[in-house]
Amino acid sequence: MISVLVCVVVGCSVEVGSKPEIKEANLENQVKKTLIEKVGQKPDAIDCPGGLEGKVGTTMRCTLTKGKDTIGLTLNVTEVDGDNVKYDIKVDNKR
Repeated sequence: MISVLVCVVVGCSVEVGSKPEIKEANLENQVKKTLIEKVGQKPDAIDCPGGLEGKVGTTMRCTLTKGKDTIGLTLNVTEVDGDNVKYDIKVDNKR
């Protein structure tokens, strides 16, 4: 089981003329990479329901799968600076 974690990630994919957003595939890869770096464990999969809008206060629920365990992640956008979106990741035991 992966432990509870709160951390900050910076990254963003945007299209010209659009609001900052981290596209779904990039978001899932960033979350996975951060968990490996911060916790030292590699999740089998991270699944988010879409891209993360770069707007402070935006939250999203994703799931983490490790073996037979599936647990929840909450992403919360904390800062947006141009094309950079910073967000917290909180791992919990809720699905």
